[in-house]
Amino acid sequence: MNINIENYYTARKNVFERFNESSTITKIVFSFLMACITGLMAQIIIPLPWTPVPITAQTFAVLCSGLFLGKRYGCLSQIMYVVLGIAFVPWFGGMTGGLDVLLGSTGGYLIGFIIASYFIGYITDKYAKARNFTRMFAVICVANFALIYIPGLLGLALWMYFAQGTVVGIADLLMMGLVPFIFGDLVKVAGAAGLSKVFLPKD
Repeated sequence: MNINIENYYTARKNVFERFNESSTITKIVFSFLMACITGLMAQIIIPLPWTPVPITAQTFAVLCSGLFLGKRYGCLSQIMYVVLGIAFVPWFGGMTGGLDVLLGSTGGYLIGFIIASYFIGYITDKYAKARNFTRMFAVICVANFALIYIPGLLGLALWMYFAQGTVVGIADLLMMGLVPFIFGDLVKVAGAAGLSKVFLPKD
């Protein structure tokens, strides 16, 4: 049993180091693959009748991008997701794309994806001891609920004002853009933190 555990720890560390030592082209390819995964998960949608912001699964891919690709290439994966989605790939929620999405009700969340993936990647790269469940859960919570939702809520409020001509109060804004997503996001955060415990080396 001890031999198997040691083999597992060694294999985990080797895979992590092999990615870090791989060529720039390889890392860019992995970034593009993570962008594709984000786009696929964005198609898992639960619309909510009282808000233009639906529940989607893409946030989980965003959180994992920073964990497994690090700050530079995790962030790059989300930049690819946003830029290619604006340019010509209809892989935002509901198979949509174009600049209208960035300027729409969910555009602020897309900006938050880039910021959050960089932050998670930065912590993962710099602090090996943070790669356990408890610490990474806290880190990912900050990324999810601050770095994604603050720009997301600001973008939603601006969209409501300029596109709908409505000034939304704080309570209503939170009910539209945060509160319905808290439970699902905690599940995603716990899942990502669990993956960090299993797959990321601790030294």
